[in-house]
Amino acid sequence: MIRILIPAVLLIATQTSLADSFEAALVQAAMDRTQQEVTYDGSYFTIPYPNGDVPPHLGVCTDVIIRSYRALGADLQLLVHEDMSGHFEAYPSRRIWGLTRPDSNIDHRRVPNLRVFFARHGQRLPVTDNPRDYAPGDVVSWRLPGDLPHIGIVTDQRSEITGHPLVVHNIGTGPKLEDRLFSYNITGHYRYVPPNYSE
Repeated sequence: MIRILIPAVLLIATQTSLADSFEAALVQAAMDRTQQEVTYDGSYFTIPYPNGDVPPHLGVCTDVIIRSYRALGADLQLLVHEDMSGHFEAYPSRRIWGLTRPDSNIDHRRVPNLRVFFARHGQRLPVTDNPRDYAPGDVVSWRLPGDLPHIGIVTDQRSEITGHPLVVHNIGTGPKLEDRLFSYNITGHYRYVPPNYSE
């Protein structure tokens, strides 16, 4: 379990208008996650398919993404599994975990797989050190110390201290809203709107 103490930050709202957009809905869904008590637990679970989930009081960084999208009717378990079933070699499961076929219990809960999915079906955006390049609703992945992958959602709130967009993520102490966008090496920047999303 990773435990990092983060100082409190002051928040200011951005000037970006997100009214009635998918991005606004995703940001709100991510913010809702921060109200949930979740113990960090990356254990393998056998879960239903589709719309399966680990126990709601447990989760990791990917579960913030999964649950936020699911709140908007997009089942990343189903979407990732279907894509992997037809394009398994496009994903790193064989290289990283030695798998020979998709596993709907865990594939969507792994950051490298989500990165491939978002790049294949959404927009792969530039990775920069300019905070203005990161919009509310964007998904960002990082490489943490110890070579650990991580992922979170950019929100429409900014730190009053740094001016950086705040992200919702779970780095070990449950889903939090924090000023961590540039705290780690960014490995991916994505924007994904499900094809069946309707406002």
